[in-house]
Amino acid sequence: MFKDSADFRRVASGTLLIVAPLLQAIAVVLDPGTWGDDREAVSYGDNPALAQVQSAMYHWAYLLMALAALGLLHVMRRRAVVFGHIVGPLTVLGYVNLSGMLLTDPVEWWLGRHHSPEESARILDEMLNLPGVVFGFQMPWLFFAIFGLPILLVGVWRAGFAHWWVPLAVALGYGTSLVIPYGPATVVAWAVPAVALGRLGVAMLRMSREEWISYYPTAAPGRTTPDSYANTTA
Repeated sequence: MFKDSADFRRVASGTLLIVAPLLQAIAVVLDPGTWGDDREAVSYGDNPALAQVQSAMYHWAYLLMALAALGLLHVMRRRAVVFGHIVGPLTVLGYVNLSGMLLTDPVEWWLGRHHSPEESARILDEMLNLPGVVFGFQMPWLFFAIFGLPILLVGVWRAGFAHWWVPLAVALGYGTSLVIPYGPATVVAWAVPAVALGRLGVAMLRMSREEWISYYPTAAPGRTTPDSYANTTA
């Protein structure tokens, strides 16, 4: 299936761009809090199995999106290179930290089983408002994911790989989710980025090996391509 590392990277990057946002979109559909009380302390009691499944799906969606962001840097090797090398790693850091925050879910589930929803919320707020948590895990790192990905996609658009509507759709979808209550409307808000990013993923999967390799730096003193490297190690 894979002729070399270039084929593997192309297929992996395209697949991640489809799977990661799709996992997030499915998670919000499965989440009992989407259709009922959005407090984890309550929604876990409504359906513990689905609550745990959606939490794990969010976790892996964010981790895989971090890897997908790295894959996007490949198509920015010819244009917006410096831009991509700055925004890309920041976006990755944002998604890794966003994934880490999912560990608060089981804490809130435990609190919900031993305290009232109001008391659970009070205790959790005290925990999350500790300076070490705020500045070590939340601020500004989480926003590197929420705002970093649309900005990174602007670079992908400027590099000529995406249409202008792709970064706009992702920005509108994730931006809208920040200003609306978590619920049924969030399903629509997160479905829009899933479609836009999935479109990029399909485009990568449809690329030929030669098209993918064409994004590597041209052969020059001190710089290598997959083919030139293969020639030196043959």
